[in-house]
Amino acid sequence: MTSLALEAETAAGARLLSDGGAARRLFRPIADACEELAVFAYLDTDGILLGMRHTLGESRDSCAIPVRDVAADALAFGARAVVMAHNHPSGDPTPSRADREATNGLARALGPLDIRLVDHLVLARGDAVSFRVLGWL
Repeated sequence: MTSLALEAETAAGARLLSDGGAARRLFRPIADACEELAVFAYLDTDGILLGMRHTLGESRDSCAIPVRDVAADALAFGARAVVMAHNHPSGDPTPSRADREATNGLARALGPLDIRLVDHLVLARGDAVSFRVLGWL
């Protein structure tokens, strides 16, 4: 599976997530938020979007990853994959060390549940960085 995102509607009306450009479009609305927030998209084996969770940051510049909530949501949806995104209100989409550590922790937590963290996008005004493209996932 590649970096996933909203690309098309299936005949049943479900959102199909299939590439990085589509992921940027799905998560784009959070890029200009004044506070840091994270969004998680839950996908089935075919890349169909099953549901999403939005998490507000603890402050303007930090957002904790709710690992237990993400895992519980993934299991409740029957998801096999998760795509995560969060914004950097500073305008610089460069992932921080904390971003990398949190992402690695989430991927490790989901692995034993047979759920894959497919990508983590960091968005800022007009730009985005993909952990998958960087080879970090």
